[in-house]
Amino acid sequence: MDLAFQTIEQLAPLLKKKKVSPVELLDAVLARIEALNPKLNAYITVCAAAAREQAKRAEREIARGRYRGPLHGIPISLKDNIATKGIRTTAGSKILADNTPREDATVAKRLRRAGAVLVGKTNLHEFAYGVTTENPHYGSTRNPWDTSRIPGGSSGGSAAALAAGMCYASVGTDTGGSIRIPAALCGLVGFKPTYGRVSACGTIPLSPTLDHVGPLARTVTDAAIVLRTITGRDPCDTTTLALPPLTLPENLGKLPKRLRLGLPRDYFFDGLDEEVRRAILKAAKHFEQWGAEIIEVSLPSLADSVETSNHIALAEATHYHQRQGWWPPRAADYGEDVRKRLKMGADVRAVDYIRAFEMQRRIRAEFECAFALVDALLVPVTPVPAPQISQKMLSLGGEEETVRAALLRLCRPANLAGLPAVSVPCGFTSPGLPLGLQLIGPACGEEIVLRLALAYEQAHGWRKQHPVL
Repeated sequence: MDLAFQTIEQLAPLLKKKKVSPVELLDAVLARIEALNPKLNAYITVCAAAAREQAKRAEREIARGRYRGPLHGIPISLKDNIATKGIRTTAGSKILADNTPREDATVAKRLRRAGAVLVGKTNLHEFAYGVTTENPHYGSTRNPWDTSRIPGGSSGGSAAALAAGMCYASVGTDTGGSIRIPAALCGLVGFKPTYGRVSACGTIPLSPTLDHVGPLARTVTDAAIVLRTITGRDPCDTTTLALPPLTLPENLGKLPKRLRLGLPRDYFFDGLDEEVRRAILKAAKHFEQWGAEIIEVSLPSLADSVETSNHIALAEATHYHQRQGWWPPRAADYGEDVRKRLKMGADVRAVDYIRAFEMQRRIRAEFECAFALVDALLVPVTPVPAPQISQKMLSLGGEEETVRAALLRLCRPANLAGLPAVSVPCGFTSPGLPLGLQLIGPACGEEIVLRLALAYEQAHGWRKQHPVL
């Protein structure tokens, strides 16, 4: 059996029945990391010795009948802004190059408790403050589908490692699309949960108002398995919600009998690459053929969402770095793009920051009105497939746009409104680059989003295609 691209759903019963061992899985993953990480630069830190001890422990526990669940013995990775006890957590920065936390982040604790094997910490855009994972301190991560292109970001290392068979799942962070963008550009599933569904305690923040923690996985079911493990109220994070535990993936099942999907053309379909547009409208047609009613909805205030998100993220990011004593005393230790944005954050006026929250409330209200009419929204993740490494500008619909602005524009609204959203593969461009479909649900509507994504995934074979390296 070729273990590299098996799913957690496939491997878990084999581990439980002792037909495959955690050590065997880890060996397969470490062999691929040794062979491929020099080319892709997906990992900053590989925890081979510690992971081997974890895998041996999992093997002993399973042999004694102490099976903990579907993540027991599964090698995973964590984005390197998620604190790990005794393992350096750099946030992709020079400033934290020697940072070794004394405690795990809450999500890391929950994954360890589930028996997952941490194989390493993945590369990211410095301090998660960008969408390309072109890192001036640890080098750029490359997209496994085309190594001349970016994997997206900021969770780009997580996506590249997973797409290349160098782990079976990863956990990343998403402030303006940083899970969904790399998932879309690397042909994976990336899930951003409802704000407060997953604790951010122990995660180095970018913008606490907009930050979300969530899984990247090979399939929707695998994403649901990881999501279920890391969710839940956390006394260390006052933003976490007291919600009933997710019972997924067992309840993903069939689509609702009466399904209404929203197609908001007045923002999400402006300035798209034509192959992206065709893929998303084809996906809408497929849902319609399966009995869904497609309804056009309007979200008029999304035109103001870019400035609103910028004012919040810029101000909060700079405030955090000031509070740590890094900015501006250590300005020279930041990469050029992050340094520029921290300078911009210092110039955000208090009145603009407060006004941004007024606009956030308006945008949330418009989403609530839309979800009174539909069960979920169906939109693109990004307006383009993966750009080239070092590419700065794009031309879309006759308009010039920065790569950063283009990749963020369709993902940020779900962060601003705190809504669950998933990226699921929806095909490839003519040169063979992956494309992603985004499904956005109402607050705490993870189940409907996952159910729709699973139905779509199961109707197509794209999840079975992998990059050739």
